[in-house]
Amino acid sequence: MHIMHHMQFKWISFCTKPPTYNPLPNTGNKYNVDGHHLAGPGEKLDKFSWLSQHGPQFHIHGEQVQVITEPAQFYEVLKLKTRRAKHRITYASLYLGTGALEKDLVSSMREACLNAVHAGNSKFEVNVLLDYTRGSRGKVNSRSMLRPLMAEHSNVKVSLYHSPDLRGLLKKILPERFNETVGLTHIKVYLFDDSFIISGANLSNDYFTNRQDRYILFNDCPELANFFNDLVKTIMSFSLDLSPDNTLNLSPGWNCHPYKETDGGLGFKVAARLKINDCLKMEDFSSIGNNSSISAENTRLTGDNRKNVETDTVVYPLVQMGPFGVTHDEMATLGLFRSSEPNDNILLASGYFNLTDHYMSVILDQSLGKFSILMASPQANGFLGAKGIAGAIPYSYIYLAHEFYKRVKERNQTRRIHLMEYVRDRWTFHGKGLWYYLPSQPLPTLTLVGSPNFGFRSVYRDLECQVALVTENKHLQEQLREEHVRLFASSQPVDESTFQGRDRYVPLWIRYVTKLIKNFF
Repeated sequence: MHIMHHMQFKWISFCTKPPTYNPLPNTGNKYNVDGHHLAGPGEKLDKFSWLSQHGPQFHIHGEQVQVITEPAQFYEVLKLKTRRAKHRITYASLYLGTGALEKDLVSSMREACLNAVHAGNSKFEVNVLLDYTRGSRGKVNSRSMLRPLMAEHSNVKVSLYHSPDLRGLLKKILPERFNETVGLTHIKVYLFDDSFIISGANLSNDYFTNRQDRYILFNDCPELANFFNDLVKTIMSFSLDLSPDNTLNLSPGWNCHPYKETDGGLGFKVAARLKINDCLKMEDFSSIGNNSSISAENTRLTGDNRKNVETDTVVYPLVQMGPFGVTHDEMATLGLFRSSEPNDNILLASGYFNLTDHYMSVILDQSLGKFSILMASPQANGFLGAKGIAGAIPYSYIYLAHEFYKRVKERNQTRRIHLMEYVRDRWTFHGKGLWYYLPSQPLPTLTLVGSPNFGFRSVYRDLECQVALVTENKHLQEQLREEHVRLFASSQPVDESTFQGRDRYVPLWIRYVTKLIKNFF
């Protein structure tokens, strides 16, 4: 375990570090030495049970969950789990890079396919969902990386989601990179048989080396894996199918083209919404997928049978697809903010700080909890040094962060709401999600992890998914605490002096442009 886990921290009225972790002996007393009520078995899980209003819930054991902390570890787990897959591989990502590391990852898929052939396993399948615009950028791209594998193995399917909002004149005039701002699929799920990683990381060199993100591995969780496999395949069903010859066609059984219809995309959106809502029904997901071997024990530990067995962890998948009017993640996130109490501590992270007006107003005017918000410093922003107008993006985020900080100051809430910047030499920051600490608890009870950045694009333009993980499992809580401490240890506090630095000067034209286009990034 990382050495920082053993460090001791002083708990003040609000800080970015958890209270000193020194568990009390198990005396059976429901109150700690400070007189605060200690939640009994199941009480912490019940506190957040309202999340089931926003999607299905799955009951598992915390020992089935592993927090991955480093990009290199994420990459090695991806390759290992992919190579060893026996029944299915399902990837959902924004794009697949084109470098040596990415080629090795494709080789891992090829190895799994060959193993299935040698074993006579005709039911083995590989499904890959990527975004059309980002996956088609340049001559050598995600499509060219995967087409040879598709030509070799007929059980490999690649789908490219195309936003119904990118159409007509807009599609014709917007060049590469800029067309990605209209909308895309941003979901990041990497699934191997009955295990999967949910993350905010894409499949490219930076995310495997020095671009910090978050990654949580769920081991041997059949019903939960079936749900995500079904979700990804549902999106693939209304995406464009890629052929080995690089042509694109509608998926079989799907008749609405994402951008060629003359109804402005309305028919596509309505039909896609129906598909997604059908996927998200509260039902027994054990019937989804024919390749899962669900044991009697796992059947008891998942689904809706929590009263029949002791479980210590509940997982709530939260889906957000603004173009289709699916807003489960937004509603759940707002619910967490609104229901926070004065001694709750919420640690929020976003690689791209651009909170929606709704999120900001709730945090500032309705939430009672204490917030620490971690964002990328300009030096840790992935767009730093980019060519053309993209190079101005870090300054847009400086402007947005400063505007939010000024609102915090105007309301005299600087003691309740803190801003932090991730700073690590030669590293960029892409982490997102939150950690939720209940009063006087040295370990977090809830975390959000997945693809959303809590910004305008996440809520209104892109397809997103994350999970709310609520746990009483001490080992898992310790992993989550260590993850949070590691990330915040590489951060610096933000105050007014931060924005006075020479490197924080935002040209007037960027301020005006940011106001106009902030809902595109």
